[in-house]
Amino acid sequence: MPETRTRVVLAFDYGLKRIGVASGDTLTGAAAPRGIVAVTATGPDWIALDRELKNHAPDLLVVGAPYNDDGSPARIAAAATRFATQLAQRYGLPVERVDERYSSTSAASLLREQRSSGQRRRAVRKGDIDSAAAAIILASWLGLQKG
Repeated sequence: MPETRTRVVLAFDYGLKRIGVASGDTLTGAAAPRGIVAVTATGPDWIALDRELKNHAPDLLVVGAPYNDDGSPARIAAAATRFATQLAQRYGLPVERVDERYSSTSAASLLREQRSSGQRRRAVRKGDIDSAAAAIILASWLGLQKG
């Protein structure tokens, strides 16, 4: 039986320099980019992540699982898994993983298209791509919940 309660979800596109953030919910099924969180040599900016979780009060977190074209784990897969584990431990929320293959490529293409059509005025930056990729990851997760 499908769940009837609306859940707020935050999604993350983990990277070694930046983590894209997106939010959405199971009622509307919509996902929106929310910006980025920096990653330094000491790890993610946990203060910024604390702020995101406080602002959105999610019921669930989704972290992209990076794979190569052939289905093998990508170079940063272990780091993304560590990040997902840290999120679960730090916030006590369920964390689900979604195949993020092509999310950054799709995000970059979408943003460039918006820019060339005039829908987007400012230039596309790497952080914009990361945040849009997180929204694509979240949209993928939301789509799996319907089916």
